[in-house]
Amino acid sequence: MKEALLYTVRKDAVACGLCWHRCLIKSGRRGLCGVRENRSGILYSLVYGRISAEHIDPVEKKPLFHFQPGTLTYSIATVGCNFKCLHCQNHTLSQAGSAVQYLPSQQRLPEEIAAAAVQGGCQSISYTYSEPTIFFEFAYDCCRASRERGLKNIFVSNGYMSREAAEMIVPFLDAINIDVKAFSEPFYRDICGGSMQPVLDNVRFFKEHNIWVEVTTLIIPDLNDSDEELRSIAKFIAEIDPDICWHVSAFSPNYLMNDRPRTPAERLQSARRIGLEAGLNHVFTGNIRGRGGEDTICPACSRTVIERNGFLVTANHIQAGVCSFCYEPLAGVW
Repeated sequence: MKEALLYTVRKDAVACGLCWHRCLIKSGRRGLCGVRENRSGILYSLVYGRISAEHIDPVEKKPLFHFQPGTLTYSIATVGCNFKCLHCQNHTLSQAGSAVQYLPSQQRLPEEIAAAAVQGGCQSISYTYSEPTIFFEFAYDCCRASRERGLKNIFVSNGYMSREAAEMIVPFLDAINIDVKAFSEPFYRDICGGSMQPVLDNVRFFKEHNIWVEVTTLIIPDLNDSDEELRSIAKFIAEIDPDICWHVSAFSPNYLMNDRPRTPAERLQSARRIGLEAGLNHVFTGNIRGRGGEDTICPACSRTVIERNGFLVTANHIQAGVCSFCYEPLAGVW
C-alpha cells in the first residue's frame, strides 16, 4: 500500500480529490473505484505497483494516430475504475477493484517499468486498459522515471480526473486519448455512472496545456449514434482545435450490454462524414478495416500521407512534420 495523493481529512472521514466523484470515505471503507481505502484517517492506494496487465503495443492501439506513429508503447494497468460503464470492454480489470487483494498481479517499481519499456524498444509508456486516474500515484512515479530515460508518457482515460490531478500530471504527460462517450448527461449518468461536463472540460484543459490530445467515441446503436449527437461531439472538438483526431469506433455486445447489435460499418462511415463536415481535419473509423477510414489524409492536398491496416502503419509520407507531396505542415508529434 501507499498513502494516496490528493485527499483531505475531515472529522470522521477523508475526502478524496483524485476525480470528480470526490468520494467522502469513512474509516474502513473504500471509494467508488474500489482501490482507495481509508484506514484510520489515512487514505491508501491499494494498487500501487500491483500491475495486472503489462504489454507492448503499437501506439496506434491506444488509439493515437498522430503521436509517434509506427512506434511501440509499453502498456500497463492495475484493476479498478471510477466509472461503471455497462458496456466496458475491459471490465475484468476495470470492475474488479473491490476484489483487488484477491486478484493476481505482479509487483513492479516505477524504475522497473521504465527499464522494461526501454528494453522492449518502446518510445513511450501508456497508462491504459483500466482508468489510469485510479492508479495515479504509481502512474505519476512511472511518468517521472520514464522522463529520466527519454520516454514519452501517454494516458488513455475517461477524462474524469479532478482539476488538481490534471494539473499535477501535466508536467510529465505528453499525450492523452480521452473518451467522449456521448454528448448527453443522461448517458453519462445512466450508462457510465458519471457526468459529462468534467470530461469536456478536461479535453479543453489538456489541449490548452500543450498535451497532444485525441478523442475516441464508441458508437452504440440507439444510445449515442444519432446524427445530432455525433454532430455535437464533432463541433465541440472542432471548436477547440480542428486538428484534434477523432476516433469513432464500433461497439460490440459486452459485459452488461449484450442486448444491442454491433455497430454497422456504414454508421461509422457516416459518423466520419459528420465529423469532417463539422470541420475536423482527421476522423478515423475504428474496428473496421480496409475502407480507408484508418488513413491520414493531408487537409491541403487530399493525398494519403499515412496508410494503415488496423494498428499497422504500412506507409508514412510525413517527413519532418510536413506532407511529402505538398509540404503542408501536419499537426502531430512525429
